[in-house]
Amino acid sequence: MTESTEAQALKRIETPLRITLAGLWAERITRAFWPFWTIAITSLSAAAFGLQDLLPIEAAWFGMVTATLGLIWGIAHGFRAFRRPTRVEALIRLDSKLPGQPIAALRDTQAIGITDEASKAVWAAHRTRMAARASGAKPVQPDLQLSSRDPFALRYVALTALVMALLFGSIWRVTSVADLTPGGTANAAAGPAWEGWAQPPSYTGKPALYLNDQTADALTLPTGTRLQIRLYGEPGALIVSETVSGRTDAPPASQPTQDFTVTTSGKLAIEGAAGRAWKIIATPDKAPSITPAAEITRDGEGRFKQKFAAKDDYGVTKGEVTIALDLAAVTRTYGLKTDPDSIAPVTLDLPLPFKGSRADIKTTLVDDLSESVLSNLPVTLTYAVTDAAGNTGTADPLHLILPGKRFFDPLADALIEMRRDILWSRSNAPTSLEILKAVSNQPGDIFPDDTSYNRLKALIKRLDAEAKTLTPEARDEIAKELWAISLMIEDGKLNNAKDRMMRAQERLAEAIRKGASPEEIQKLMDEMRDALDEYMAEEAKKNPADPNDETSPQQKGPTITQDQIDQMLDKLQKLMEEGKTAEAAELMKQLQDLMNNMKVQQGDGTGGKGSPGKQAMKDLGNTLRGQQSLSDDSFRDLQDGQEGPGKDGKTLSQRQQELREKLKELREGGKLPGQGGDKNADGKQALNDAEQAMKDAEDALKQGDLPGALDKQAEAMDKMREGLRDFGDALADQDRQQGASPDGTQKTEDPQSGGPRDPLGRENGLHIGSDGNLAENKDIYKRAQELLDQIRKRSADQSRTDQERSYLNRLLDLF
Repeated sequence: MTESTEAQALKRIETPLRITLAGLWAERITRAFWPFWTIAITSLSAAAFGLQDLLPIEAAWFGMVTATLGLIWGIAHGFRAFRRPTRVEALIRLDSKLPGQPIAALRDTQAIGITDEASKAVWAAHRTRMAARASGAKPVQPDLQLSSRDPFALRYVALTALVMALLFGSIWRVTSVADLTPGGTANAAAGPAWEGWAQPPSYTGKPALYLNDQTADALTLPTGTRLQIRLYGEPGALIVSETVSGRTDAPPASQPTQDFTVTTSGKLAIEGAAGRAWKIIATPDKAPSITPAAEITRDGEGRFKQKFAAKDDYGVTKGEVTIALDLAAVTRTYGLKTDPDSIAPVTLDLPLPFKGSRADIKTTLVDDLSESVLSNLPVTLTYAVTDAAGNTGTADPLHLILPGKRFFDPLADALIEMRRDILWSRSNAPTSLEILKAVSNQPGDIFPDDTSYNRLKALIKRLDAEAKTLTPEARDEIAKELWAISLMIEDGKLNNAKDRMMRAQERLAEAIRKGASPEEIQKLMDEMRDALDEYMAEEAKKNPADPNDETSPQQKGPTITQDQIDQMLDKLQKLMEEGKTAEAAELMKQLQDLMNNMKVQQGDGTGGKGSPGKQAMKDLGNTLRGQQSLSDDSFRDLQDGQEGPGKDGKTLSQRQQELREKLKELREGGKLPGQGGDKNADGKQALNDAEQAMKDAEDALKQGDLPGALDKQAEAMDKMREGLRDFGDALADQDRQQGASPDGTQKTEDPQSGGPRDPLGRENGLHIGSDGNLAENKDIYKRAQELLDQIRKRSADQSRTDQERSYLNRLLDLF
């Protein structure tokens, strides 16, 4: 009965016992042989990475011998430490995990009471309970922890290296180890005895070449190409011969690893069995070139714009322009007579495309150096670009006047000139101080407000104390303050609408006299139109029945309508765009005289301010001003190097989209003048082109291409101005066809003069000093030019008296 119970119990736990025994085998093999498989895995990882191909043959041999000895030691250590597990040991481990060790109890024998039936019955019941408990035995997991034997976790390092080798190496490279052994060359005959790669510089964008696949006798490679050659087999069986690197410390030709760079044309050969030879044609990286435009322009804010084109065989990486004073070309008068202080050149980075190829660049440099002493002075501009190889291309220096912000208020212009003199040379400080004192001695009404006057007085006080010992730091602070005061005077807001209008007239007249750029004229024209609108809105609020109001119908005197003023402004702008400066100056003088001597009324005729055509024209002008404001903000973001939401929370691209949609609404609204006429069709085509330019600018803003957006915005503004001119002509034609005068009043004939009269019997049109209608006289501009030419001729005649020539010169100053 005893033997039967034990046999049955062991039979029931046979499966857990065998699994536990297998775990003992795994446990003891792991503990005994972990050094062996750690060394084996490490050696395999190194071979898969191709370490044997990179090391000198001596180092490779040393590594291979060391690995072999390590493997032998690992096997010997394993057999010495290994102890074969037995079934009894597995049974003991299984029993140790059971409560009360029932298997051991089953193998025990009864020591006492063997003749007592009652004792024997108790013993039998005990063994039955132990057999039942043993039947629930589970396999015992082996203890594979090696931390006590491998405290540095070398086994995990080896496994990590193997995983990396399988991911980034090649298991087939292990076969090259055979080439290091005797007879390895014969074994390598089945595969290539050498390998080679040609890796061009990354900036060229050219792919790497596998030399074994190149069948041509000549290879054209960029200078700087890296050549890597690996020789397999017995040392000396293959050698590398080359004349393209120019190396003076070349390794032995039979070294298995050859790595060098192509610097010149020559020959490359792998001599030996299955060798190859090529003629290498090295193509040097050409220096980039840059060609700036000969002309430089200025916008209404004083920023200069200059187009340039740059080319390189692979791409430009950097560009800059150096702006230096052209002292020989400076007119040495007034504050410029003295020798200047050291004026350092200004270097600006050129805008390059954020995306796409830089091999052929055509873009525009936009910047503002108005506060620099170089502004509005002769300078030399030297453009230079650099490519990835470090080659530099430089353009011939350009000699021109550096555009900057110009001031058309006489007082602001005078302060800016004093600022320039102080920046030119600190020795000019005493003279500039005397002039500033004279300007501010009796301010009268030449200062727009008390703030600018008080700031100038404080500046004069400081300059008086430091003029003779002016330091560069103090000079820069004084120049900064003079700039701020000048801007306050130039752009200051007058409280009286009429004063603002009169000042706008004066600034526009001064700009015409100085030959301002079209952008500056446009800005001042917009300013004058805004001032006129404010003035008319203010006058409209007054009581027309007030006899003391100068605009009251009860006041006697000549009257000019706003529509007449708008037409004169349109004509003035057209003359400036055509380059007829003298005629524009004459017309501006007429406008000033009219505004100073006549009453102003709002027109309400066919082309009047309230007509749909006139309102559409005004909306179009507002859209143009909005586009100019957006262009200014785009330029500021270009200077800051990033685009962000504006004050209204909208991005530049969103604002551009709104302007484009507004322009589309105006173009398709059917309210623009001259419907069905040629001028209307031309104007709509110009607006369509402007809309497309706006769309391109919007796309460029979304892509972060601010230079490209600025170009498209400038194109849109040009097209919108062209459209405004066409619609203005269409509006005038429409008025003539409907029998209305340009100011919106009906024409009547004067029976005595035969000329047109308005409904009140007054002569219609604009009259200055004669009965002729200057606005309708087609020869007035030709006649004005002839008169100006005659005055200039007589003023230059030295035979005339000084009094007469002085009078003629004063006339020229007026026009």
